[in-house]
Amino acid sequence: MLNQNYARNLTLVLSIASTLFISACGTNPVTHKREIQFVSESQEISIGKQNYAPTRQAQGGDYVIDPELTAYVQSVGDKLAAVADRKLPYEYAVINDSTPNAWAMPGGKIAFNRGLLYELNSEAELAAVMGHEMVHAAARHGAKSMERGVLLQGAMIAVGIGAQNSDYANLIVGGAQVGAQLTSKKYGRDAESESDLYGMQYMKKAGYDPTAAVTLQETFVRLSADRKSNFIEGLFASHPPSPERVAANKVTLTQVGAGGELGKEIYAQKVSKLKSTQAAYKSYDEGVKALAAKDTVKATTLAKQAIAGEPREARFQELLGDIALTQKKPQEALAFYDKAIKMQPDYFKPHIQSGIALFNMGKKTEAEPYLKRANELLPTAPSHALLGQIAEERGQTDIALQHYQVAAGSNSEIGKEATARGVRLDLPRNPAKYIQAGAQSDNAGNLYAVVQNSTAVPVGRVQVRVIKYDAKTGRAVSQSAPMTITGGVAPGKRNQIAVGTKVSTAQEAQLYKVVVEAAELAQ
Repeated sequence: MLNQNYARNLTLVLSIASTLFISACGTNPVTHKREIQFVSESQEISIGKQNYAPTRQAQGGDYVIDPELTAYVQSVGDKLAAVADRKLPYEYAVINDSTPNAWAMPGGKIAFNRGLLYELNSEAELAAVMGHEMVHAAARHGAKSMERGVLLQGAMIAVGIGAQNSDYANLIVGGAQVGAQLTSKKYGRDAESESDLYGMQYMKKAGYDPTAAVTLQETFVRLSADRKSNFIEGLFASHPPSPERVAANKVTLTQVGAGGELGKEIYAQKVSKLKSTQAAYKSYDEGVKALAAKDTVKATTLAKQAIAGEPREARFQELLGDIALTQKKPQEALAFYDKAIKMQPDYFKPHIQSGIALFNMGKKTEAEPYLKRANELLPTAPSHALLGQIAEERGQTDIALQHYQVAAGSNSEIGKEATARGVRLDLPRNPAKYIQAGAQSDNAGNLYAVVQNSTAVPVGRVQVRVIKYDAKTGRAVSQSAPMTITGGVAPGKRNQIAVGTKVSTAQEAQLYKVVVEAAELAQ
């Protein structure tokens, strides 16, 4: 099934929610000693593993220009993991986004935005953030928040992703929606305090000076007062700083003791390449905003400035492709997307943009592999909707319906259109799936077969049959000939036809059932 991964994720989520009311009695939230867990460790690790890659895709993809930087971040994480109470298969990634942010998923999956690394000044500060996120993962703060969310909401919904430069924030479908919920939740005061406490203990055990955690939080409190800071839309959205947290961290500092490695020099060395290209990424970010404002001239100038500052970055070529596509120059756009794909083959956006460009050019067979590859990296409504159209044109109805059903999971215009396309394709085959029917009598006892259109598309003729059941045995005793309701049924509206039978009471009317046998879409 095309949505197999989503189904697997949802099954895991619901399994968590179903055990929400099990009480916990442990004293150590990090090690879970004597605590009844809501979900098995294998399930927890599976949730993180399944959602880690698509969530990174949704938030800008991995930063691959400087592999040594990622290795450095991983080395700091490994030092902390070695002294952590709970052993998990920790993974660390650097995401290619300028917003200062970091997040953790169940199972030890942790990510840092490129933008946060600009703002830190020492390895100890990096360890402070890393240790904090590690405790969130180990103590299952994200999973617990998710459990509460599923119980309250009843089902997964499309969640806007915190990728400021993504046009696909509301178009993500499938398992990546689960990842979005995991990384966008705002942590509560207890979870933040818990992560500060254990994170500082890990810092000390790993040889870092925990003073850095206090001074960093003091900086965050000052920045939070500046509403223009891009920390507000990043780290502070889910990790709100406060004077109370600073005070609590100072108490922890007196308990664990100051002293240890700060690592200012080594940090400056490791991030030097990144910081040397910061201006290029600023030009890119401004170029994305200019394109969103329809200023293609300014966007082009900024994109070229970005390329001059860092010619190896695939996103900058991708921006030129987006500009060309906006200018209705699909062939030119394809050349830029091709460059972006060659620079970084495993990022979804140039693949989907290439597929869209080729589809619009009428080259649907050529578009198909790009759309499929994009969905492998990050399933989105546009890719599934276009693949559905391609399959429909080939007469592959079942495949088309599967694509439309996945695309319909997006709370967007594309999702609505995919829903309508799916209904138009499937309603003639399965009319009872979309049209509700029942028997109803008027004040005079005249019986009517009533149908209601539960879809968003107008329905034309509807054929029904009325069956009468015995009040004592519950068995069918008679049925009418097929009856056709004409005049059409608008979306969400009703229509009816007289059965030609009278009943004495409303209870007697309940012995009649209306079966929808056929329906046609309105012409």
